[in-house]
Amino acid sequence: MKINIKEFLKPCSCGKKHEILVDDIIIESKALEQLPSILQKKGYTNPVMLCDENTYEAAGKKVEELIPNIKKIVLPSKNLHANEHGVKLAEDGLQQIGNVDLMVAVGSGTIHDITRYHAYHKRVPFFSIPTAASVDGFVSTVAAMTWKGCKKSIIAVAPTVVIADTDIFKKAPIRLTASGVSDLLGKYTAIADWKIAHLLTNEYICEEICAMEYQALDSLKLSLDGLLTGDTKAYENLMYGLLLSGLAMQMTGNSRPASGAEHHMSHLWEMEVINDFIDFYHGEKVGVGLVLTSKIYHRAADCLKNNVMIKVRNKMMLEETLLRTYFKKPEMLEMIIEENTPNILEGFNSQKLLELKDKIAEIIEEIPTEEEIITMIKKVNGVSSLEDLGLNKTYQAKTAKLSPYVRARFTFMRALKFFDFYEEIIFNA
Repeated sequence: MKINIKEFLKPCSCGKKHEILVDDIIIESKALEQLPSILQKKGYTNPVMLCDENTYEAAGKKVEELIPNIKKIVLPSKNLHANEHGVKLAEDGLQQIGNVDLMVAVGSGTIHDITRYHAYHKRVPFFSIPTAASVDGFVSTVAAMTWKGCKKSIIAVAPTVVIADTDIFKKAPIRLTASGVSDLLGKYTAIADWKIAHLLTNEYICEEICAMEYQALDSLKLSLDGLLTGDTKAYENLMYGLLLSGLAMQMTGNSRPASGAEHHMSHLWEMEVINDFIDFYHGEKVGVGLVLTSKIYHRAADCLKNNVMIKVRNKMMLEETLLRTYFKKPEMLEMIIEENTPNILEGFNSQKLLELKDKIAEIIEEIPTEEEIITMIKKVNGVSSLEDLGLNKTYQAKTAKLSPYVRARFTFMRALKFFDFYEEIIFNA
């Protein structure tokens, strides 16, 4: 399967000229064997491969066989994260190697984020060789990093070429594949947040991009059974969906089509503000955030449809006392306050929440229910509850209250703070 990039560059009904920064995407068996000819065609002579100990075994050795002159940086797989430490380890390796004209990321999310960060700062392109269908960020233009304790999207570059060899990524541990499934399923609430933001604030939206995401989700649902049995087509559909989500972000110019309240919950847990370190993959945490978000949103929709006595606040000020209570590290608190200045709810006409409550409820009803999402995640033995993460029920309300402040982005989770039923919803949903 070779994705035709030109298909995504056609004139769009939204009126915006979309940009795609990837030249080629190949998803098929033995795709990696095309690497030498692609390098030769593009004229790169001094490439460096970045991987970790596990991904070196999965695909790095094969890359070395195909490109004998390639230099390599093999990072330790234990406790490797996309943070200052991971960046420094790669930087040390790059300094020893010297000049390079191409970086090749062989791995999953962490390796890709570290590679794209350095490719941006060294002003060189990079190729993507995914070793697992575990995240949707392979073609992202930003590096998702934990910087000074805060989850940040740092300016970086997208790969120019993606070589997704089915023979490699279908052999990844099922836990990594389940992480990718949950990350992709998170688009249900991300798209709902985007639609609600458009409805209430007239934020730009592209219906064709939304349709792309729904297409990927429909294909994923049909592929879930085949992922446990190792069905090649099912794995290629999952990888296609993950890469399609990344292309949607490129076309939009930000992560809006792929990241909403469910991702903000994951980011909050990764920042270790209300919890200690939890050793779970990004997509696994997104899956739990998706389940919680769906549960809260559907409960809110029930209130919107059935409660004629709903009231809303006129204003929703930045909850500085709440933020100071939990974001105790001065640097982290400063970054959170800066992220939320100005307050995105400042000047918002809360009466729109009442005027448009039926339409909001309709958008929420497009999201699968909590039970439906759990069933899909369980099909690939995935993580779906706070308890699975080692957290208990009390984390639900704290997560709902704090997570909207992780990003300065209008989500329904943040708008819920206006409603008089807010506390009941987040505690009892």
